[in-house]
Amino acid sequence: MSMSCLFFAASLLAGLSSSAGEVDLDKPIYQFTMNTIEEQSLPLLTYKGKVLMVVNVASYCGLTPQYESLQAIHEKFKDRGLIVLGFPANQFNNQEPGSNEEIKEFCTQKYGVSFPMFSKIVVKGEGIHPLYQWLIGKTDRKDIEWNFAKFIVSRDGTKAWRFPSRTKPDAHEVLKVIEQQLG
Repeated sequence: MSMSCLFFAASLLAGLSSSAGEVDLDKPIYQFTMNTIEEQSLPLLTYKGKVLMVVNVASYCGLTPQYESLQAIHEKFKDRGLIVLGFPANQFNNQEPGSNEEIKEFCTQKYGVSFPMFSKIVVKGEGIHPLYQWLIGKTDRKDIEWNFAKFIVSRDGTKAWRFPSRTKPDAHEVLKVIEQQLG
């Protein structure tokens, strides 16, 4: 087989693999359209120009009380342009087994959550959602270790900072990045 044929075949395969689920890290986070917890399609482009805090959440986790701090941060910074986005995930010890409706009811009744919540997604391993591929690719490229991993995304949607699950949403280092990004 000639070298040009090999190059052509490799180009075709590369095109197939990128259309089969690879994420373009050069594009901003706004490339994704997500389903809200009410199962409505919502382009993340809706949040263009906002600083985002993206968190994988769970209702039956030792870290679930972080919802309280997430809500407080949402209230404190929403008028300055921060949006907290909650993404329920069930990858860690089946700690988010409920339906979207049950999750919404739990978050609203127990923690008064008013920030945007989305449909349950996969944040690690087989079937990982492209949004989380992007977030991981923009930071340390390590798998999500547990519920309540936090990502701050810049206003232009191109940069991200990651904080581990046990880091509280209102920890000094998290607030410092939020303040820097809000300007």
